[in-house]
Amino acid sequence: MSTELKIRNARSQDVSICSAILNRWIDETDWMPRVHSEKQVVDFYNNTVFQSHKLFVAETAGKIGGFMALGDDGLVNALYVGDGFRRRGIGGHLIARAKKELGEQVQLWTFQANKHAQRFYLRHGFVEINRTDGDNEEGLPDMLMEWREP
Repeated sequence: MSTELKIRNARSQDVSICSAILNRWIDETDWMPRVHSEKQVVDFYNNTVFQSHKLFVAETAGKIGGFMALGDDGLVNALYVGDGFRRRGIGGHLIARAKKELGEQVQLWTFQANKHAQRFYLRHGFVEINRTDGDNEEGLPDMLMEWREP
């Protein structure tokens, strides 16, 4: 990844780009149901996520390529990299920031169908600690993964 990559706190004007990255991912992922309209996603990020989470963006060459939302509960509540920015190290830099921000333990949920994400998190030292049969609004089986500082 270019040395131009910068992980920074999101600003209010970044939220629409973050929402767009998430909306595109939902629409491009064949197994992911759309349970909220694009506008509802934008409104949720503006009114809830931006207000109650630490929201970070990965910026390269003046463009936002990905984002991450951290909750006060020690969870990575969202981590998405935009199409065209994937496989360029952005996700790894975001996870490194999560480890720095959250300290000795980082947890996150990922869908069992999201094999790419599972491989990514395993490469970054996460292990599976729990599974559900779809106890989420999407109704999809998911898994809780955790990283602990060695």
